[in-house]
Amino acid sequence: MDIVTEMVYAYAGKVLLAILFLVVGLTVVKKISILIAEQMDKSKMDQSLKSFLVPLVRILLQVMLVISIASMLGAEMTSFVAVLGAMSFAIGLALQGSLANFAGGVLILILKPFKVGDYIEAAGHAGTVKDIQVFYTILNTPDNRKIIVPNANLSNSSAVNYSAYATRRVDFKFGVGYGADIRQVKQVLQRIADEHPLVMKDPAPMIVLGEHGDSAIVFYFRVWCQAEDYWTIYFEMMERVKEAFDKEGINIPYPQMDVHLQNHMG
Repeated sequence: MDIVTEMVYAYAGKVLLAILFLVVGLTVVKKISILIAEQMDKSKMDQSLKSFLVPLVRILLQVMLVISIASMLGAEMTSFVAVLGAMSFAIGLALQGSLANFAGGVLILILKPFKVGDYIEAAGHAGTVKDIQVFYTILNTPDNRKIIVPNANLSNSSAVNYSAYATRRVDFKFGVGYGADIRQVKQVLQRIADEHPLVMKDPAPMIVLGEHGDSAIVFYFRVWCQAEDYWTIYFEMMERVKEAFDKEGINIPYPQMDVHLQNHMG
C-alpha cells in the first residue's frame, strides 16, 4: 500500500495534467484544422488539394500531441522514438494497401489527372469527383450513388476525364435506305446543325457517308459543343433528325432478311 500510495502521489499529477493537455490539445488541433480550411477557401485553393491536406495536417498534429504527452509522462524520447519506429514498421507492413492508397492520393494531387468536379471514368467506375481524400476518392454517379474508390486503383489504371476540356464532339450514326438521295440527306443534317443554338460553328459540323451497311448506308454526323451541353445536344439531335427524315420522306431502314424457298420435291 505504501508503494501504491507513493506511485499515486508521484504520477497522479502528471496523469491529470496529461489528460488535460490531451483534451486541450485535441481542441486546438481541431480549431487549427478549421482555420487552415478557411484560409484555403479564402485563397481559392484547389478543392482537391484542400480535401487532401486538411486531414493530413490534422493527423500530423495529433501525432505530435501524443509524442508531447508521452514526454510529459516521463518517457525517454530516444526509447519512445525507437518504439514508435518499430510500431510504424509493423503498422506499415500491416497496412501496405493503405500506404499505397496514400501514395496514390499524393500522385493524383501532383499529376492532376482530374480534380474535384470533373466527370471521370476509371477503375471500372464513372461519376463526378466529389472529394479526393487521403486514402480514397469519392465519386457521385448521375443516378445519385456514392462510389468510394481507393486512390491506388485510380493512380495505377487508365482514366478518362470527360471534363478536361471546355468543348466536346458529339458523334452520331444515321442509317438511311440505299435509295435515298445522298445530297438531300446531307442538306437535311446540315440544316439541323445550323438551326440548333448549342451547336458550335467552329469547328464546323462534319457530315460524310461513312459505311455501306447490310441494309442501309450510314452517315457520320459529328458536331461540337460546350462540354456541359453534350447530353442536351445528343438527345435533341436524335429527336430532330427522326422528325426531319420523316418530313422529308427519307427512309430509315431496319435489318431485314429475304428468305427464298425452293421446292425440290418431284
